[in-house]
This record gives sequence, structure tokens and C-alpha cells, in this order.
Amino acid sequence: MIYRKLGSTGERVSAIGIGGAHLGRPSEQDAIAIVRSALDRGITFLDNCWDYSNGECEVRMGKALRDGYRQKAFLMTKFDGRTRQAAAQQIDQSLQRLQTDHIDLIQYHENIRLDDPDRFFADGGAVEAVMAAKQAGKVRYIGFTGHKDPLVHERMLEIAKLHNFHFDACQMPLNPMDAHFRSFANNVVPKLVEQGIAVLGMKPMGSGDLLKSNTVTPIECLHYALNLPTSVVITGCDSMKILDQAFEAARTFKPMTEAEVIAILDKTRVAAATGKFERFKTSAVFDGTIRNPQWMG
Repeated sequence: MIYRKLGSTGERVSAIGIGGAHLGRPSEQDAIAIVRSALDRGITFLDNCWDYSNGECEVRMGKALRDGYRQKAFLMTKFDGRTRQAAAQQIDQSLQRLQTDHIDLIQYHENIRLDDPDRFFADGGAVEAVMAAKQAGKVRYIGFTGHKDPLVHERMLEIAKLHNFHFDACQMPLNPMDAHFRSFANNVVPKLVEQGIAVLGMKPMGSGDLLKSNTVTPIECLHYALNLPTSVVITGCDSMKILDQAFEAARTFKPMTEAEVIAILDKTRVAAATGKFERFKTSAVFDGTIRNPQWMG
């Protein structure tokens, strides 16, 4: 496994992280085995969210973290609440489900609307719950996530600056097609690096959609994301076979040459042009808070 600095936090984490959403797919027993195997083999970064499978993914991860496994993990989860009350309730629920007294990194989930940054920093907004949780020792670091449009991430960074607030991490889709369409890699990543904010890549294969284009392989997708200035590339693992794939990508990774990067981008250029294989950018299929506005409070 490769280990990298988590932005300017001083933490070191595995360059591959386990995506929490996929833990809802196998049986509970298999999900627990996947998490524990990942930790035993050197992955430290665990991703999750308050809303994944109506909380079941956090419950399963919490069971996996028993028996000393919590100490091996850098644990991240996300919340949907836009108000102080909703965010605080969700953070406490996540702590209970994950069976831990603290979350290493808490993130504001689905920063996908242009007013989401305003709602985070509003009076009575989520930032108040997050800061209270940090002061109480419930969370250590703070970040935000989103998959829709780099403009929304850029706006969050601008609003944060106005409030003299420094995020520790930021999560976004990073894959070989992103470079061609509403690119987070081109528009957001350089700003994060400049500000010392950890770059967390997700959807390296576009939830499997990129592979349907028949232009890239899973290992190529993971290598591409690892080659960006990412602290962590989060990949969903719903079986031991896919977990093995993640470890193989780490084992075989070496910094890519400019020619190798260009070759991957050339292969994906036509398929990526309309966002067809990045549905999280072009449709509401992945927008949990659109389908469930009550989650936001």
C-alpha cells in the first residue's frame, strides 16, 4: 500500500480508500470481512455516509471496527443536514452506528447546488454543528464533498475564504473522463493543492459506467486517479475480488509519464465529451438529497 499526507493535517493515510456505499451490496458478514481484510492488508482510509443504505453501511462498518479494528482506521463519514439541528443529529447518529467516540474526518455531503455553500455557513447552519462537534472531541477534521459541477466546489472555497474558514479535505469525482467534461481535476484540484486541502478522489470508474465505454480498464482508472495530487482515491469494494483489484492497483502504480497520461485522455476523449458516462454530473441518479430533501432539515 502507498501512504500519503492528508493535505496539511499532518496525518498519513492509505492512498486507496474503501468506499462505504458499496458495503450495502453484499451480505453483512461479507461486508465486515471486506473492511477487516482491507485494514489487515494496509488500507487505513474508510469512507462512509449517514445516508448510505439508510444507515446500514455505517452499521456494518461499525461492527467491522470492533475487536481492535477501530485503531487501524482513519474513519471518514458524511452528513446531509443543512441546519445546525439536522447536522448535529446526523453526526451523533453516525457516531452511534459506527460504534466510536470520534470520527476522524466529517464531511458536508453533496455540495451540488450553488446555494449549498451559503447554507453551510448561514446563521444556524451546518458549520455550527460541525464546530461544536469538533470542540466536543466528536470529530477531528472537516471537509466537503460533491459530484455535480466544479463551479459549486469553487464557490464553496470562495465562501469559506470570506468566513476565514479552512477545510481540511475536499472530495470529488476524479477519473479519466473528468478531464474532458466539467472537470474537477482541472478547475478544483489546483486550488486545493494551493490551499493545503487534502484532495480526495471518488468515482475513479464512475460507479462502473466508465468501464462500459470500453475505453479504459479498472487498473488504468485507478492509476490515473492516483497520479493526480490525491491524498486518497476512494473506490467501492463489494467483494474480495474487487478489493484485490484495489491492492493490485496500488502495488503496480508508479508515477505516470506525460505521454502515458495523454494516451489515456486520448482514448477517453470522444466518449467523455457529453458526460454520458459520468451520470452523477448530468442526471439526478446519484443525488440522494434531491430525492430526499428531508435529509437536509
